[in-house]
Amino acid sequence: MPDADGWPAIADHGLIGDLRTAALVGTDGTIDWFCAPRFDSPSVFASILDRERGGAWKISPVGETVRTQQFYFPESAVLATRFLTQDGVVEVHDFMPVLEAGDQDHRQRIVRRVMAVRGSSTVRMRLDARPDYARASCTAEAVEHGVVLTGDGMRLGLSATSEVDIDGGVLTSDVELTEGQTALFVLEVLEEGDELPDADVDDTAALFEATLAFWRGWLSQSTYRGRWRETVNRSAITLKLLTHEPSGAIVAAATTSLPELIGGERNWDYRYVWMRDAGFSLYALLRLGFTEEAKSFMVWLSERLGEDKDHGLGPLRVLYDIDGNQPQDETTLDHLTGYRDSGPVRVGNAAVDQLQLDIYGELIDSVYLFNKYGDGISSDAWADVTRVVQWVCDNWDREDAGMWETRAGEQAHTTSRLMCWVAIERTIRMARQRGLPGDISAWSAVRDEIYERIMTKSWNADLKAFTQVEGGDALDAGLLLMPMVKFLSSADPKFLSTLDAIEDRLVVDSLVFRYDPKLSPDGLDGEEGTFSLCSFWYVEALTRAGRLEEARLALEKMFTYANHLGLYAEEVGATGDQLGNFPQAFTHLALISAAINLDRALDA
Repeated sequence: MPDADGWPAIADHGLIGDLRTAALVGTDGTIDWFCAPRFDSPSVFASILDRERGGAWKISPVGETVRTQQFYFPESAVLATRFLTQDGVVEVHDFMPVLEAGDQDHRQRIVRRVMAVRGSSTVRMRLDARPDYARASCTAEAVEHGVVLTGDGMRLGLSATSEVDIDGGVLTSDVELTEGQTALFVLEVLEEGDELPDADVDDTAALFEATLAFWRGWLSQSTYRGRWRETVNRSAITLKLLTHEPSGAIVAAATTSLPELIGGERNWDYRYVWMRDAGFSLYALLRLGFTEEAKSFMVWLSERLGEDKDHGLGPLRVLYDIDGNQPQDETTLDHLTGYRDSGPVRVGNAAVDQLQLDIYGELIDSVYLFNKYGDGISSDAWADVTRVVQWVCDNWDREDAGMWETRAGEQAHTTSRLMCWVAIERTIRMARQRGLPGDISAWSAVRDEIYERIMTKSWNADLKAFTQVEGGDALDAGLLLMPMVKFLSSADPKFLSTLDAIEDRLVVDSLVFRYDPKLSPDGLDGEEGTFSLCSFWYVEALTRAGRLEEARLALEKMFTYANHLGLYAEEVGATGDQLGNFPQAFTHLALISAAINLDRALDA
């Protein structure tokens, strides 16, 4: 529910989507974030970033609500928000219809079905669409079957089973429901010339059942049968919801500019595809048995590999838009206040202009995984890999911004060296496994040089730990990856002592900070919360170190930091609140990996 200043908590939301875009639905019945027709399109509803100007679509009972509850229909992305009032119980069922994979006739709709479960209630609907990040408003025109909203090139149609009033561009409707009655509101994204269909309860019931069937059929492909099946399944569905099916791309999060610190400036646009996520995405999808999604994402990644461009930062960019192009320049939307007045609100992401060498490791590791567990890479893809890895061999010792995309200048980051080692090592493995052509001798020499560099320059004998940068004394949670990427044995004394040091400096209970900004300034004001991705990496590091009971307890504790639906934002604040963009794919990918590997270790 909203806090004292009227803002909903970031965690007080569910996610619905149609594999093209997504919407956040608050526990108060408000859709306060929705971009159309794609994740990276300008918003239509953005009141999560500005309660007054952002635009929203709210459905809730009139009068006092005693409490609300929110849940997903089992094994689906169909969301229910239940209102318990003095007079009765009302449920709002929200979903975006998805009828089949690769549907060529897909229509983008948000369906909101309101049902009186017990007693009687008056329900109020208010829709205020503000296109182009609330820089535009809509004009409304009554048409057969409903109302058409037009603004900034956007056409939306609202059909309803009740009378809709028009006040400027704002639509409202009050409907009285008694037990067993249903009201229906359907918002459709219309192309020029499209007519608005009627809102039909029977047709919508069929859409509801078909969408449930789609999600349950898709989830039935999962091969996971472990201890945390419900939690892993929810993470898999969330990952699928963040997938742009037409392209195969997976965005990092559904939102922009939800702050990592309330009142701070750590607000970023995550509605893009990060190369860093590639290996983890492929790993999670393949380990769960979702081979079609892995193939689609691999096609998307292969197209980036094959572009053979030099951006001044190497052959690949840190991030891309859904189509594989450079995102728009990072700009601020000064007319929006930001979540809980935490400006600036940003669109675009300047990290695209950074050198981050670790992305080559994550990318080539994903190719290696697909080659190992999937159909295998093509000869063209192999040629692209060898070209990229040669660039890595020539450039691995450059200073860069690091995997955490700091804005404090370039340094010799250990994780960047580590992942360059991964890029070369995985290329050597593929060449040997399949007898593919390449200069294995030269690659091996560079691989070994990187290994020696890390072992000598990044090891701090006084701390008995590997450090964030060469010759430094600050730690980095990214170093937990060392055994996961096979750089060191999980029983290596140097890794175990690094794990001990990270626990001492960066771990608070089960929660893990990426680094300490006081020891390694990142160019930004303020502190940040613990990073949930790193917390799941910590679980996996404990697992690989053989500390299984501690790993299991840490994992169970991390589950308690999820929201009521099992969703995670990017970070957890000092008081346990979710912070940052929501939900974050990377966190859910790390959860899947941690659960799978701990299950396997416990069963061994």
